[in-house]
Amino acid sequence: MKNMKFLFWAFMLLLPLTSLTAQNNEIFDEKLYLAGAVPEKEGKVIFSREFSIPGMSEEDIFNRMQKWMESRLKENDNEASRVTYANSKSGMLAGRGEQWLLFRSSALSLDRAWMTYQLTIECKPEFCTVMIEKIRYTYRETEKYNADEWINDDFALNKSKTKLIRGISKWRIKTIDFANDMFKSAALALSVSDIQQVTNNKPVDQIQNGPIVIKQTSTPIETAAKQEAPVENKPATETQGPLKEIAPALIPENSIKASEGKIVIVIGKDQFNRSMMTADAGGSIVNIEDTPAMMCTLAPDQPYEALEKAQTYTVMFYPNGKTEPTIVLECEKMDIGQTQIPGLPRSYFGKIVKAEIKE
Repeated sequence: MKNMKFLFWAFMLLLPLTSLTAQNNEIFDEKLYLAGAVPEKEGKVIFSREFSIPGMSEEDIFNRMQKWMESRLKENDNEASRVTYANSKSGMLAGRGEQWLLFRSSALSLDRAWMTYQLTIECKPEFCTVMIEKIRYTYRETEKYNADEWINDDFALNKSKTKLIRGISKWRIKTIDFANDMFKSAALALSVSDIQQVTNNKPVDQIQNGPIVIKQTSTPIETAAKQEAPVENKPATETQGPLKEIAPALIPENSIKASEGKIVIVIGKDQFNRSMMTADAGGSIVNIEDTPAMMCTLAPDQPYEALEKAQTYTVMFYPNGKTEPTIVLECEKMDIGQTQIPGLPRSYFGKIVKAEIKE
C-alpha cells in the first residue's frame, strides 16, 4: 500500500510537466519536440547519433551493426526495406527502410503515413555513427511530403519556436519518436553481451546491457526540454499583427507572389485528419467574371486526387523566411471548364469566400 501511495504522489508531481494533445489522446511534453529536436544540416533533416564503445574492435562493431540493420529493416516484412550496401573494409553500411508511421488508430479510424528513409552506419575502432536521412512520406496514397521541408523548425513551429503548428505536429512528433526508438535499438545492439537478444526481438527489460557510452552529435531528444526557446530581438517594424478579415474584393493586388513564398493548400477542417500540399508550380489571385478567386497550380508530378475531390479548401501564403501565413483564404472550388492535360501543370480555381490578412 505504501508503494502504491508513493507511485500516486510521484505521478501527481510529474503531471504538471506534461501537456495533453488530441493526437492519439496521448499525454506528452510538447517541449521535447520544439527547436533543435529535428536536426538539420545544410537544409537537410538528418538524425544522427555517435556511439563510443571502449575496447570494441571495428570488426565486432561492424558485424553487430550489420546483424542489427538486417533484423531491424526486416521487421516490416517488406522486400524493399533491406540492407543495400555493406563493406567491412571501409566499415560502411547502408540500407533503405520502409514502414508505417502511425498517427492514430481506433476502432473507427486509422490515420497513418507510409515512410521511407535511408539508414547509414559508419564503423570505426571503438566508435560508431548511425544516421537517418532522406525521409519521405506518402499519405493517403496520393500526397507526398519531404521531411526536409515538412517537419523542420521553420515550417513545423511557430515564429517564436515555442509551439507546434497544428496539422503538422503529428508528423514531427512521430518522426522524432521513430528516430529516438531507432537509436535506442542500435545502442542495445552495441551494448548487449549477446547480439541475438536484440535481433530475436527479446523484450527490452530482459536485455542485459554492457558498458556502452553514447555521445550525441545532435540535440538529444531527452534534454531538449531543458533548452529555452531563442529570444528574437527584431525591430518593431518586423512584428506582424494578427490576421484580420477583409472583403475578398479588397485583397491587395499582387499580395500573393509564388516566387516570394510558399502557397500551401489545406483540405479538411480536422487538424489531425486533413491533407496539406504546396502549389509547387505557383499561383495567384485572379478575377473571374468580377469574382475574386485563387488560382493554384500543381506541378505535373504532384498528387492531385485530393484536390480533385474537394469542394472547399483553404489556401495559406507563407512569404520566404516566415513561419506564419500572411494571407489565409477559404475557397470554394470553381468549375470553369478547363481541361487538364496529362504531363502538364494542373490549375485549380477557388472562389474566395473568406479572406484574412496580416495587418
